[in-house]
Amino acid sequence: MPVERAREASLPGHRTGTRMSPADLVAYLIGWNELVVSWHDDRARGIEPQLPAPGFTWNQLGSPAQKFYRDHADVPWPLLQRLDAAHGRIVAPVRGLDNGELYGAPWYRAYTAGRMIQLNTSSPYTNARRRLRTWLRADGL
Repeated sequence: MPVERAREASLPGHRTGTRMSPADLVAYLIGWNELVVSWHDDRARGIEPQLPAPGFTWNQLGSPAQKFYRDHADVPWPLLQRLDAAHGRIVAPVRGLDNGELYGAPWYRAYTAGRMIQLNTSSPYTNARRRLRTWLRADGL
């Protein structure tokens, strides 16, 4: 991707009627990775996490997306080092859990820990990949 286009708000945003840049999309992934890590860190300390995050609800996920964009607006492109670090902070503890800990019991409502991790990391990665490929093809890149 051309560096000069990294901050160009030319992708549909996560909130209806908004636009985001490729850098915002990466910031979104970083934000979700860091949230998932915070949930598991809270649980490890015996604190019940506020999901998805304090002040946000599951039916208004455009709001945390906007926060993630703002949180990373001044981080130089590419944000990939920060994304790699956040990803690594998820993978390391997951490797330490067995199948029963990941999928054997509800962790949040009816969802297991493994399913919550997947829904909030792997699924957004798949969505981001699709969005970026579509954007790149539309621009002939």
